[in-house]
Amino acid sequence: MFKNNVFRVSIDTVKWAKKAGVRAVRTMAQTAVGVIGTSAVIASVDWKMVVSSAVVAGVVSILTSVAGIPEVESE
Repeated sequence: MFKNNVFRVSIDTVKWAKKAGVRAVRTMAQTAVGVIGTSAVIASVDWKMVVSSAVVAGVVSILTSVAGIPEVESE
């Protein structure tokens, strides 16, 4: 379960941070698209809700990546 955990000595922390950051940005974009998509008209989009939802999704993504991400192999 914690095979590629960021706290392991064999994991390159910089490489992990880059990969986790990419995952977080993708998750944030997907969340923003989903929240925007629930609005019938672009003028009625609650942009504060879009941004806050995307930020929360990004934080959750980073926290989930702490357990390990498959893109980063241990050495």
